[in-house]
Amino acid sequence: MTFEEEVKQIIARGPKPLDDPTYRYDAFDNGEVLHGKRRGYLPAMGWNSWNAFGSGNTEELTRQMAHQLIELELDKLGYHYLVLDDGCYYPERVDGKITNDPEKFPSGFKALADELHGMGLKFGMYNDIGTNLCAGAAVGTCGHEKTDAKCYAEWEIDFLKVDNCYYLWDNATFSDAANAKYVYTPAIRKIFLSGHDISLELSAVEDGILSGEGGIKAQQEDSVWNLGTFDGTGPDASPIGVRSAELTFRVNVSQTGKYQLTVCYANGQENGKGRWLQIAVGRGKESRLYYDAFMPETPDGTDFVLSPEIEIELKKGENLIRLMNHRRQENTLHSYDAMLEGLMEAAPDREILLSICEWGKTQPQNWGYKVGHSWRILNDITFRVGADGDPGHGAWTEDYTTSVTSQYNKCVIMDEFAGKEKGWNDPDMMMIGMEGLNETMCKTHMTMWCMMNAPLMLGMDLRRMKKGDALHKIVSNADIISLDQDALGIQAKRIYASNLEADSQERPDQAYIRENDRVDILAKPLADGSVAISFINVGMTDRAEGWSTDKERILTYIGDRMIHREAFQKAERFRVTDLWSGEVSETTGGLFAVQDLKACDNVTIKVTPIS
Repeated sequence: MTFEEEVKQIIARGPKPLDDPTYRYDAFDNGEVLHGKRRGYLPAMGWNSWNAFGSGNTEELTRQMAHQLIELELDKLGYHYLVLDDGCYYPERVDGKITNDPEKFPSGFKALADELHGMGLKFGMYNDIGTNLCAGAAVGTCGHEKTDAKCYAEWEIDFLKVDNCYYLWDNATFSDAANAKYVYTPAIRKIFLSGHDISLELSAVEDGILSGEGGIKAQQEDSVWNLGTFDGTGPDASPIGVRSAELTFRVNVSQTGKYQLTVCYANGQENGKGRWLQIAVGRGKESRLYYDAFMPETPDGTDFVLSPEIEIELKKGENLIRLMNHRRQENTLHSYDAMLEGLMEAAPDREILLSICEWGKTQPQNWGYKVGHSWRILNDITFRVGADGDPGHGAWTEDYTTSVTSQYNKCVIMDEFAGKEKGWNDPDMMMIGMEGLNETMCKTHMTMWCMMNAPLMLGMDLRRMKKGDALHKIVSNADIISLDQDALGIQAKRIYASNLEADSQERPDQAYIRENDRVDILAKPLADGSVAISFINVGMTDRAEGWSTDKERILTYIGDRMIHREAFQKAERFRVTDLWSGEVSETTGGLFAVQDLKACDNVTIKVTPIS
């Protein structure tokens, strides 16, 4: 069977039926992981090939990066994972299996893994839940999860980053835009309900209730549409709150029993209007799903037709009927789950971290903890990667995702989704050492990622770094790294943002702020009872106003997550350690302040109560 024939066969079968309620939207918040996913890991640290070399990485370059980690003594600080990103495989399967590109990686992946393990390092690889990798190689895991997992087990990998290009069940990068038909419900005009002693005709616009966010009642079209899940790939939408929409109807019936539901709808295959519909009664653990499939074809998106009758069961009294499409999240969870299941079966005794890289598209903060150890929150932090001596380019600020601040602005309010028992928000690989970022920006970039418990994956060509130079001092600051790797494993919370008005109803730890002309204050509880406080000038102009916070504000926001709250609360004196300068001082009264903050700079301190 050719690759094209295989893909057509997969498309013909459609997304896998999700008979197990474990994969359903209503189970996302139950706290349960799948296939015994191991918990308790701190964020991964290491080096990834993409930002430095794009798809041009080679075995020899990887070997040189490994030697640089050792030479620079970065391994002693926790940088253990060397991850081969896209461009390392032979571009098609051989006897159904993935294998190495013989020119770039002539020794093979097992030999490279052995070499890295012999150096005390760990070996990571890359794949995709779609049919192809992002650079085009026809070796995506879709339909091959268990076969690929056996290869990874044989190669003794320690880390697997799995991307989301060419994904068949969403309008992902390089996939068909018409795949939006899987992502949204049809436009809905009415529902009809009959059975026992009732016969109801209910208008979607007049009688329907929109729950969640994103749904649109189009009065002129007399229909409701945009029922699906927000696309989180770009920076436009906040990650906080319900990220999907449902059309619900509250219906009272006098008898418990079976009823017939008919939907007046029109299909589409574009953002906001699709073909897939889910119909459920009830919410949460009490919900029951009655329909989960494409609706029959309609001539076009403006011709409304009646569906076949769908039998549902209602109880006496009030019932909640839900029309929705959560398949964007459910399908993606199931695809990553298939890879995790394969890895757990193929290497049950091996610790392999699964890095979910679907760019925040399907709001993985809601479900990623079930299968992954980290999940990307946005599209790539840079599209200008290095190659052939070009170090690549990074930006401090941009309108889209390709900047330090774009990633930070979203990740900084996602602390409640992260933790050792869940996994970690991933604002992508670091751009320290790339052109476009000065030393101050790199220092604050490092601070942000460590305060947010992000995976610390270096992205630069490590040959450009010398032991003891400015870049090396930034990435090897053990005090800053200790924030990321603190045993308590709690992401910092933003407790102040200067451009939120004092009387604003928005909380600084939940407000999604994209205007960078501001100062943020972050607080992070630590395992020894101390608190890390970071004053960050997010903007590109110097600030001399002076900024402060006090222990009462700190306790208000993170007190419930501190292990020695009472000692911190009662303390009258504090030892203050500047984690960049190393300066140590004492203060009384519980007020912590800084004066000047240069553009893009930060002051990060560790505050320890003195008994």
